[in-house]
Amino acid sequence: MGGRPGRVSASSSSLEPRARRPIVPFLRLPERGEPHLVGQRCKGCGAVYLSSRRACSRCFAQGPFEEIPLSRRGALWVYSIVHQSSPGVPVPYVVGVVDLPEGVAVRCNIIDVAPDPARLRFGMPVEMTTAVSQQDREGNDVVAFYFRPVER
Repeated sequence: MGGRPGRVSASSSSLEPRARRPIVPFLRLPERGEPHLVGQRCKGCGAVYLSSRRACSRCFAQGPFEEIPLSRRGALWVYSIVHQSSPGVPVPYVVGVVDLPEGVAVRCNIIDVAPDPARLRFGMPVEMTTAVSQQDREGNDVVAFYFRPVER
């Protein structure tokens, strides 16, 4: 077993399946079932939030919160077509805020639609999807979530 201690050889790493890692802590990638976002529901008043909380902004309770799966479908509340971005990021693209039935607003990229106001509308039904956005230093797939128009 040559090589330096603590290093994985190329031959052994190629035998191991690549892990799929969510890009944000509120994205779940189950082995069975569909990927989905999770929210935190205040057990005091029922308010739902996308990210973890220490206190509820509705009833001011300091917990407890329970994790709940969020709907994969929602409505496009607002959008913007981005024409200038960071170096290496292709433009134009669409960003938006999607309202979910649970009362949560999700900021995200809107994909599978032309960046053209004639193709987008406020209230448009959208659904969540995922895709590998990059690979981490260990070669694992980093999975991001997006929303796309619901096909009719």
